[in-house]
Amino acid sequence: MSSTVVIQEPNSPTRLFLLFHGVGATPQSLAPLGDVLAKSFPKAVVVSIQAPDASDFGKGYQWFSVQGVTEENRVERIEAAMPAFVETVKYWQQKSGLNAEQTTLIGFSQGAIMSLSSTQMVDEKLAEKIVSLSGRFALLPKRDPKKDLVNTQIHFIHGNQDNVIDYRLSKSAYDALIDSGVMTTYDLIPHLAHSVNQAVVDCLLQRL
Repeated sequence: MSSTVVIQEPNSPTRLFLLFHGVGATPQSLAPLGDVLAKSFPKAVVVSIQAPDASDFGKGYQWFSVQGVTEENRVERIEAAMPAFVETVKYWQQKSGLNAEQTTLIGFSQGAIMSLSSTQMVDEKLAEKIVSLSGRFALLPKRDPKKDLVNTQIHFIHGNQDNVIDYRLSKSAYDALIDSGVMTTYDLIPHLAHSVNQAVVDCLLQRL
């Protein structure tokens, strides 16, 4: 049975990297990326989190169901899943003795949606940085973001051949955040579908 994977847990850590997989996947799917982070940041706690629910796809896990999902009902599904997401982040912060300023959330697809949405649905700041890999906001960020969002760096990395989550959704969010004065970056990876390749890894390391 799959479960959350602790990739690195050093003594006296200085950073916390939490990885969140996509729907129908497992924590093991992001473990190779976690291994790269562990080698690059030896003083960081690196954990690949398992989403809480069994996936509707019959394999893997999910934060919320995508069966029959629409632009309208996606938000309420995310809101229902958010308390468990926040609890997970806070559990690892407490366990590692690290705070939001030392925390980076790295999400792929649905994991990115949850990470990004936390800036809109949670009153307190959860992380210093959020990295969205092939992800999107459920709702486009407003032009007048909350103070917590202004203090959170958001990085979008997306493939231009993604046929699951259109890269233009990342670009629109990036534009809205730039207009609001939020620290954000947007990297478009050529010839990449809905996945993670070496170019994504290289780009991620630059943004961290």
